[in-house]
Amino acid sequence: MSVDGGRDGRRRLVVIGGDAAGMSAASQARRMSGPEELEIVAFERGRFTSYSACGIPYWVGGDVPERDQLVARTPAEHRARGIDVRTRTEVVEIDVAGQRVRARDVDSGAESWTSYDGLVIGTGARPVRPDMPGVDAPGVHGVQTLDDGEALLDSLERAPGRRAVVVGAGYIGVEMAEALINRGFEVTVVNRGREPMSTLDPDMGRMVHGAMEGLGITMVNDAEVTRVLTGEDGRIRAVATEGAEYPADVVVLGIGVRPETSLARAAGLPVGAHGGLLTDLAMRVRGHGNIWAGGDCVEVLNLVSGQEQYVPLGTHANKHGQVIGTNAGGGYATFPGVVGTAVSKVCDLEIARTGLREKDAHRAGLRFETVTIESTSRAGYYPGASPMTVKMLAERGTGRLLGVQIVGREGAAKRVDVAAVALTARMTVQQMTSLDLGYAPPFSPVWDPVLVAARKATAKVRAGRP
Repeated sequence: MSVDGGRDGRRRLVVIGGDAAGMSAASQARRMSGPEELEIVAFERGRFTSYSACGIPYWVGGDVPERDQLVARTPAEHRARGIDVRTRTEVVEIDVAGQRVRARDVDSGAESWTSYDGLVIGTGARPVRPDMPGVDAPGVHGVQTLDDGEALLDSLERAPGRRAVVVGAGYIGVEMAEALINRGFEVTVVNRGREPMSTLDPDMGRMVHGAMEGLGITMVNDAEVTRVLTGEDGRIRAVATEGAEYPADVVVLGIGVRPETSLARAAGLPVGAHGGLLTDLAMRVRGHGNIWAGGDCVEVLNLVSGQEQYVPLGTHANKHGQVIGTNAGGGYATFPGVVGTAVSKVCDLEIARTGLREKDAHRAGLRFETVTIESTSRAGYYPGASPMTVKMLAERGTGRLLGVQIVGREGAAKRVDVAAVALTARMTVQQMTSLDLGYAPPFSPVWDPVLVAARKATAKVRAGRP
C-alpha cells in the first residue's frame, strides 16, 4: 500500500465527496488560498462532480434533455483550477489520530494513504433501501446520483411493459411519479403515510393527492410494501403489501434518504439523534478543530424549534461548503441554521413549506394556533388568476410565526420566501401584516395571500389571549 505524504511545506486539505458541499468547500478554499499555500485533494467514488441531484427527476422525465446539463463543473474543470480531483476513488477509512485517510481505487482495488492537515467530510446521503425480499432484483432503483439516473433510464428502455411502482411519496417519490408518467408509464405510488408529502400537514397533503390522481397516478396511502415479487427470469413482476399486489415492470424507491456517516462513525466522530454528523457554527465537527463536515451527512439547527434537524437539501449543502471553504482557507464564516424551506411541484401544482408543521410544533413543546385561507395568485379580476391555499402556524400568546405551507398554481411556491425571511427574523404575525410587499394586479391581490393569512392568524392569536 502506497503512502501519499510529501507536501513541500504546504498545508493539505483533503475532501471526501465530490458533489455540492465537498466541491463548494474545495473551490472556496482555493479562492482563499493559492496553490503555493494550500494543496487540495478531493476523493469522489463516482464519475461526476458538482452535479444537481435535485434535477435527476426532470432529466428522467425529459424536461432536461441531457445528463451533462446537470453538471455544474466537471472533474477536469476543477483540476484546471488547482484542485486534485480523484474520481472513482472511495475513501474507506479515516485515521483521525494519524491525520490521514485510506482510499481505494474502485476499478483496480489498489489502496493508498493520504495525509491531511485539514479534512472535509461531504459524504452526502444514501437512499433508504428497505430490508425486504426482492429489493435487489433487476429493475428496482434508488435515485441519488447521476449513475443511478442512467441506470433507471436504461431500465425504462428495457422494461418488458409500461407499469411502474414508486415506493414512497416524499419529494423524490412525487417528482419521480410525474417523471414516469411523462415517460408514458402507468404509475402507482405506494405510500405508508395518510397523504403524500409528509413534509406538509395531512390537510395540505390531501391537495397534492388530488393533483397526482389528476395526472393519472394511482395513489395507495396507508400501505407499506413488504416484498418485491419476481418472475422466473429474476426480474420484478409486482410489489406486495400486506393486503394487495401491484404489477410492476420498474420499481423506484422514493422512501427518502439517511445521512451517509458510516465512515465517520467508524472513525469515532460524533453523530446526532438523526444519524448526521454534529458540527459547530463554523461547520467544524464537534471536538475536532481541523475536521469540517457539510451537506446531507450533517444535522443542522432549526432556528424555529431550537432543535437539531436533518434537512438534506442542495441549498444548504452549497452554503455549508462556502462556510467550510472560507474557514479551511484561513478566513472565518458561520452557518447559523435553517428554517426548513422547501418547494416542489406536481404538474402545475406548486407546493411549498417553511418552518414547523403541526407535529413539529407539538414535538418542540410549543402552543400554537393555525389558520388556513384561500386566495388567488393575482387580482381576482386579472386574467390567469389561480387559487392558492395558505396555512399558517403562530405561537399562542406571543404571535411569533412558526410555519407556513402553500399549495397552489403558478406564482404560489416562491411566496414562501417571504415567510422564510419572517421566520429568520423571528417576526410575529402582526408584524408581518405591515410588510411592504410588491403589488400590481398581474402579480398579486392588494393583500398578498401570505399577508391575508397573517391577518387571520393575528386575529386568532388575539382572541386566544387571556
